[in-house]
Amino acid sequence: MLRGSAAPSPEFEHSLLINAPPTRVLAAFFDPHALATWWQATRSVTTPRPMGIYAVEWPPTSDADDLLGRLGGVFCGRVLEYLAGREAFIADAWWLPPDGDPIGPMALSVSCRLSGPACQLVVKQTGFEDTPRWRRYYDVVDNGWRSSLDALKAYLEQTA
Repeated sequence: MLRGSAAPSPEFEHSLLINAPPTRVLAAFFDPHALATWWQATRSVTTPRPMGIYAVEWPPTSDADDLLGRLGGVFCGRVLEYLAGREAFIADAWWLPPDGDPIGPMALSVSCRLSGPACQLVVKQTGFEDTPRWRRYYDVVDNGWRSSLDALKAYLEQTA
């Protein structure tokens, strides 16, 4: 990234404490039932191991964003690193919207560590081209991730 007047590259990074073991927190990113509950996925194929597939699908929204079109679609990538209860790194990830061109490549990292009796979860999504469409994507993703991670916390703490 260039220093000076260039705007920083957008990304999403969020951290939160969840009262659940790190193994359960990370597993919720790979379990189809959990993904359907906290991330509202309609289908998912996720393989928690190096070189595993990571594909999550959502129904198309009825309304459309001016730059992105309808939301929903598929997020897919390749699991490059997986350490049970600790971290997962998904690379070469793309968002395939219901309409329009894919956005990618990008990376998604999920890390978990004990923090007292809770799990400190950190989720980070990176990848960027300096276009209005990419900037809008991160505006939308930021809000979506925050509400989804709140739902993940509620799901895991209710089912503890």
